[in-house]
Amino acid sequence: MKQERITRFIKPEDANQKWYLVDAKDQTLGRLAAKVARVIRGKNKPFFTPNMDTGDFVVVINADKIRMTGKRETQKTYFSHSTYPGGTRFRSFSEVMEKKPEFAFETAVRGMLPKTKLGRKLIKKLKVYAGDVHPHSAQKPEVISL
Repeated sequence: MKQERITRFIKPEDANQKWYLVDAKDQTLGRLAAKVARVIRGKNKPFFTPNMDTGDFVVVINADKIRMTGKRETQKTYFSHSTYPGGTRFRSFSEVMEKKPEFAFETAVRGMLPKTKLGRKLIKKLKVYAGDVHPHSAQKPEVISL
């Protein structure tokens, strides 16, 4: 007899959302960002649904100690524009890491999430801190190594 395949849809309240703690010390930026984006999106769970928020919260510490391979530290640039004529600004990766190291990691993860309402909701589940101290100890995050 032929077996039927059933598509299961999970309700938002059934998506058991956990908190995870990731240490970014001596990790490569892109590789770690891809793994964190996968956890935030919920793709590591068996009941992943593309149009639902089934992911978990991720707290990343030591973002100031993240690294890049090769010449990327000097060659990578971040672009912004003030919407005024001539308002173009380019900043290098090393310049960003000096002023606000959280920005580099958040930007990398944001680029790997959907560019929709769901993506804007998911990026709020990422908490990035430059040092090793974070205010989310009440949520009891599980330490995972990615």
